[in-house]
Amino acid sequence: MRRRTRALSLSLLVLLAFGGVVSPAQPAGADEVKRTAECQGDWLPATPTSGDIMSGQLSFLGLPAVKVPKNVNWRWSPYKNRSWDMVFHSLRWMGRLVADYEVNGDAAYLARATEIAKDWVQDNPRGGRNTAPDAWAEHPIALRAPALVCLSKHVSADWLTRTMSEHARMLSDPKLYEKGHNHGIDQDIALLGIGCRYNRDEWSDLAVRRLTETVRLDVDSQGALREQAPRYALYVHERLAVAIANLKSCDRKVPAEISRRWKSLEGFISHSTQPNGQMVPIGDGGADVKPGGHFEQPKQTVKVFGGAGYVYGRTAWDDPKSAYYSIRFGPALKFHGHEDHLGVTYYAQGRDVLVDVGFDSYEDTAYRHWTMTPQAHNVPVVAGAAFRGGTVSPLVKSTIGRDEQSYRLTDKAYGVSRNRSVLVHHGEDLMAVLDSTVKGSKISNIWHFAADLSTVSTKAGRVVVRDKNGWKATLVQLKVPSCAPVSGLKVVKGAKGPFQGWVSPAYLQKRSAPAVLSPASADPLLTIVVPGVDSPRVSCSGGKVTVETSDGDVSFRAGPSGLA
Repeated sequence: MRRRTRALSLSLLVLLAFGGVVSPAQPAGADEVKRTAECQGDWLPATPTSGDIMSGQLSFLGLPAVKVPKNVNWRWSPYKNRSWDMVFHSLRWMGRLVADYEVNGDAAYLARATEIAKDWVQDNPRGGRNTAPDAWAEHPIALRAPALVCLSKHVSADWLTRTMSEHARMLSDPKLYEKGHNHGIDQDIALLGIGCRYNRDEWSDLAVRRLTETVRLDVDSQGALREQAPRYALYVHERLAVAIANLKSCDRKVPAEISRRWKSLEGFISHSTQPNGQMVPIGDGGADVKPGGHFEQPKQTVKVFGGAGYVYGRTAWDDPKSAYYSIRFGPALKFHGHEDHLGVTYYAQGRDVLVDVGFDSYEDTAYRHWTMTPQAHNVPVVAGAAFRGGTVSPLVKSTIGRDEQSYRLTDKAYGVSRNRSVLVHHGEDLMAVLDSTVKGSKISNIWHFAADLSTVSTKAGRVVVRDKNGWKATLVQLKVPSCAPVSGLKVVKGAKGPFQGWVSPAYLQKRSAPAVLSPASADPLLTIVVPGVDSPRVSCSGGKVTVETSDGDVSFRAGPSGLA
């Protein structure tokens, strides 16, 4: 699996301050220690705290704390979790001690930080026989370097200078550089930090050149992140804030391209955030991610990010009961993406209705791999045909009105055309989806409901779900053009062979949830999702479909040209 799968979303904003060097052997009070730009800021982890570290307790990723002896075993992997190992070797937790030393003047904090860093350097020579496997991977290098720079503001030692020089050489290596990716941004921040700390212009200049190119590749002209997981737009925005602050503190001009694209990410993050404040969990994005920044509210309630392949729409801003939907299309799979093309999510009346299964972890498990497949998304499937990963899926048409939007998408991910039309009606909340394929093939589809919804009934082409408070929604499925109800709809919940009927609400968590699987049909399948209603009237006549919603009737046309 590619090195990028070691990524971890860390919230990182820097607070600027300036200061000098204090010997670790010299006790100092809080008033005598200068706070430094290199050590202060949100780049430091919230956990573990300095008190935890001093007592030998380490807690990463929300996993239970583990006891770490004074003489650290750097090959230790208590959870056999690659993200845990990466954070362990990043030494950011060591940097927490130095930052707090600057605040409280406790020399014991600085002494322990020095012990940890020196022990890591001694036990992990690059290429050493007993060096930990993750010690010199590209991302830990990039995340560890700023912690070492921070330590160097208060400790002067040959071993520290040597290892930082070696880190700079590794960060400069074009073979290790992750161009156009968030890891590349981390690498550039790290190299800039070392270059600025030791007045090495060749390192700082390289970092600025690469960062400008990487930002241009990673963030498109609309402000959309190209890594295919919206939550990484939040990470990249925060990391670029660090990069911009570090450039200024190093008395370097911030390239206009970096400033412009950094600012443009805010619109993409806002559009990717549901009315409940959580980012829609597309790709490697957890369902519990909430942007902490207060970004300027976009004027548009519907936005098509054509280059990156996202459609986002909502009824209104600043209304938790606003309807909201997402649609995926566009470029082939890359970086943090899933095979979710033509997939939709739907939020209405203050609730998640149709959801993406979401992100579990980067661990090499069967469940993780399933979450990346089409079967973990609300997509059409051509029955009996092999899936072709990495297929481009164009958005061929969009019609955007104030209360109603419609879209047509297509691709050949199964070797033949699969076509999807999506219509969303606001006010009288409704989502309608028409799926079809070529003559001689059959189409089916999958629908994932939120985990807090349970199945009430399944009959006559209808599935009714409800939450614990009695709110209900109905999924209706008909064949087109006959409008005959589809028989044989199947609801699966919590299955493991194969996986189906699960969602991941947070890291390393999964909950059983109802998934509706339709039988394969030679006729196009019309799926209608009606929030707030458990027995909506549906009538068809001459291609016109009329549906009863919680706020009145909605009519639209369903035919060979899609939905309108």
